[in-house]
Amino acid sequence: MADAPGRRSDQPPADREGPGGDRMTEGEPQGSMLLALAIGAAGGLAFAWAQLPLPWMMGAMVATTVASVAGARIRIEVRLRTVMIVVLGVMLGSAFQPALLDQIGQWAISILGLLVYAVVSAGLVTWYFRKVAGYDAVTSYFASAPGGLNEMVIVGREMGGDDRVIALTHSARILLVVMTLPFLFRVFTDYTPPAGLLPTGGALDMPATDWLVLAGCGVAGAWVAKRLRIPAAVLIGPMVLSAIIHVTGVTQATPPGLLVAVAQVVMGSGIGCRFAGTAIREIVRIVGISIGSTVILLALGVLFGLGIEQLTGMPWFVLVLAYAPGGLAEMSLVALALGRDVAFVATHHLFRIGFIVILAPMAFRIMRRTGRV
Repeated sequence: MADAPGRRSDQPPADREGPGGDRMTEGEPQGSMLLALAIGAAGGLAFAWAQLPLPWMMGAMVATTVASVAGARIRIEVRLRTVMIVVLGVMLGSAFQPALLDQIGQWAISILGLLVYAVVSAGLVTWYFRKVAGYDAVTSYFASAPGGLNEMVIVGREMGGDDRVIALTHSARILLVVMTLPFLFRVFTDYTPPAGLLPTGGALDMPATDWLVLAGCGVAGAWVAKRLRIPAAVLIGPMVLSAIIHVTGVTQATPPGLLVAVAQVVMGSGIGCRFAGTAIREIVRIVGISIGSTVILLALGVLFGLGIEQLTGMPWFVLVLAYAPGGLAEMSLVALALGRDVAFVATHHLFRIGFIVILAPMAFRIMRRTGRV
């Protein structure tokens, strides 16, 4: 008999390690990484040529997703993706400027609104997965959490949920949010694509001292964050240390645009490769279900954005970027590509991830002890 949606089978957990879990690849374990990068780079170049938003990440993501669904055996090594995430962390931290110190106090209301949004959206999406998708309670809960893909997969599996469904659902959410928002901004706001094929960034011939400072932010930031067991350590650590260095005026250097484009190709390809080796029927089913949950999340994001705009004066569409559960790196890159306040967006996503990763498992254990799940 086939397993019910969202239920675990009798397969050993090691055989069911889903995309985004804790194995050492994203995609087919025996797949080709060179092929994945070639497909991703071709997709990124095509999107950049067409002047589409966030072209190198979105183009790579779309191209490798199509290839994965078509049966290509492709993968991205987590170690390569980790290095590129460090690069993106340093780059995002460079968007924090000295004037930021005068603005942080003004973000308290929007951060509080974000926490309310996280609770409300998780509750509605959990109900949606239970009633519409037919997932079990554990899978529904951890698949609905708006953030912390890896953490929700690992904890959800430990609690008895279907880790593959949780991973694919989170991957589909990130895919859909990242694909949707840039185009909505292009239609409804004054977004103008930047000139040239590469993203903005520093020059390859920057002084050696700037290279050393940026590299130090990446290596030391990741090491400290891992030691402190901070979620998404290889992104948050370098970003925070880079932000401190830039806010204090030690350097104004940023990673070169070519390196940022390569990092975005790796990031986008990693998302697309998560669907490799998965039956088309399962992908179609989970993506179809995820469309409904993504609509709920984005609609709530717009409503909260419009409401918080009245209290803070911050444009609602920037608040939607700050609230949208598309991933810290992904949404920060979208903000950068759209010329929006990257520091504002990144700071809010840091709070969202921390809130979800720390409190979601704790809340689930309490509900389980009280018999509510």
